Amino acid sequence: MKIRKATINDLEELTKIEAECFPAAEAATEESFRGRLEIYPDFFWILENEDGKIVSFVNGMATNDYILTDEMFENPNLHDENGDWQMIFGVNTIPEFRHRGYAEKVLRKVLEDAKNDGRKGVVLTCKDRLVPFYGKIGFMNEGLSESTHGDAVWYNMRIIF
Repeated sequence: MKIRKATINDLEELTKIEAECFPAAEAATEESFRGRLEIYPDFFWILENEDGKIVSFVNGMATNDYILTDEMFENPNLHDENGDWQMIFGVNTIPEFRHRGYAEKVLRKVLEDAKNDGRKGVVLTCKDRLVPFYGKIGFMNEGLSESTHGDAVWYNMRIIF
């Protein structure tokens, strides 16, 4: 297993995996991923198996904003390469590869990179059923998010370095 950064050549596969992992109202579109990959491809962490197949990935952007907002999902120009906070938009693992520690492995790499890049911490939102998973990794639950992304209920989760 190896973790690498994304390229525009990953666009189709990442879009397909995202559609497998999130309901249509929440999943990033190919157009959205294209914008992100054009502006911040180094903010996609991809885990490949021994055959070179993408099995898990995490993506997000850096910003000085303290809170992850819905606008960040759609506007890649809000990315600030030197931002204080690493935002995470999605943690994806192909269903047949879940429960093997792959998402945690990628997240720990994101945390390591964010810390090494001098960020103050990492922020994500998740559904209530995933609060314990992210808590196990060290994220603190800050309560309900103001996000209405995909008409779902989200919780703010944060790690401060």
